[in-house]
Amino acid sequence: MRWPVSIKGVVVRDGRVLLLRNDREEWELPGGRIEPGETPEQCVAREIAEETRWNVVTGPILDAWMYYIAAVGKNVFIVTYGCFVAGDSEPVLSSEHAEFGLFTEAELDGLTMPSGYRRSIGTWFERLRHGSALAGEDAS
Repeated sequence: MRWPVSIKGVVVRDGRVLLLRNDREEWELPGGRIEPGETPEQCVAREIAEETRWNVVTGPILDAWMYYIAAVGKNVFIVTYGCFVAGDSEPVLSSEHAEFGLFTEAELDGLTMPSGYRRSIGTWFERLRHGSALAGEDAS
């Protein structure tokens, strides 16, 4: 079997993670499908720029998992990367999403989102807190 691959970025600025609300009323990480000839790191940087006009530097891989999207009845293989935003501009919403939000870790509990995204966000916040974001080291 073959599944689409979606590369997503966890972008944290000033202690807040960038999330986008999709047409299924879920909050998701910015990102999308990888294109031929593109590395996953290039993909996530391109997708974040397209969806928010934020330029990012792609950091370490955080997680990977299979996500079953019940509303459309398909599996998507998700890979997440920690990302560093360049600049201090506000995100600009593209037509792909209904809304953007910048959320603290504590604000995530009340949001509808896949558990894999929560896990990736938690991992990135933990690495940033412990100074292991660049090396991708385990924070334990």
